[in-house]
Amino acid sequence: MAGEAGAFRAGFVAVVGRPNVGKSTLINALVGTKVSIVTPRPQTTRHRILGIRNEPDAQMVFVDTPGMHSRARKAMNRLMNRAADAAIADAELLLFVSEANRWTAEDERALERIRAAARCPVIAVLNKIDKVHPREALLATIAERAAQFEYAEIVPVSARRGDNLARLVEVVRRYLPESPPLFPATAVSDRSESFRAAEIIREKLTLALHQEVPYGLTVEIERYERDENRLTIGALIWVERESQKGIVVGKGGELLKRAGRAARLELKALYGIPVHLDLWVKVRENWADSEEQLLKLGYE
Repeated sequence: MAGEAGAFRAGFVAVVGRPNVGKSTLINALVGTKVSIVTPRPQTTRHRILGIRNEPDAQMVFVDTPGMHSRARKAMNRLMNRAADAAIADAELLLFVSEANRWTAEDERALERIRAAARCPVIAVLNKIDKVHPREALLATIAERAAQFEYAEIVPVSARRGDNLARLVEVVRRYLPESPPLFPATAVSDRSESFRAAEIIREKLTLALHQEVPYGLTVEIERYERDENRLTIGALIWVERESQKGIVVGKGGELLKRAGRAARLELKALYGIPVHLDLWVKVRENWADSEEQLLKLGYE
């Protein structure tokens, strides 16, 4: 039930949907800073990540979740699905994100899981409205979605362009319970600086690589030292097969250098100090299909 105005409100808002629908882009836009990496590749988000928006009268804790997918062939995919299911079970509110101009079988499967597991209000967020032409077609889409499920609200947005996000924030606040803040007012995420560094490195590698290698690599921070003048990072890039190692390094080491340079520049802009970044590529066979290895590498 939507809350009354006046009292301070806070709660966990799980952002769920199929892979590559714009969940991380939406959370970054709502929080006002980058807390989750974004690439055009499905399954870029692998972890449960909190993005925190602080308002004078509310604290909205958005839970970025891995995309729900049916082909959970590897242990990593199964862990990602479990992370999404846990977020649904623990949330005070769900934002179910789909594209305003597209509905797929994966969207339908995600909605089925929400029907089975949700114990809280669900807001349908129709993303990418900037791709709907003519704009009047959006009215028919809203009517179609309203017939699918008893959504508490349906809010069309463009996360990339920021369209109608103020309306979404207003709606989210109304559905949060009365509560004191759950995190300090200065917090924007629950993740450490070293975790964010690992994710930024993985993002740049994913953007630089092609074919299937991005799904077979992960980044582990071995060294993270920061003072007021300099940030020094040593990171291991784990791949699953020896053949992938050469692809990640690239001819003459060029691909690894390019991705490392892009990561270093983003980290420098983020913290405002020079960054020294050392990257090594190593093979750990089938790490993505071993729950033991995944836990060692920081997967939940």
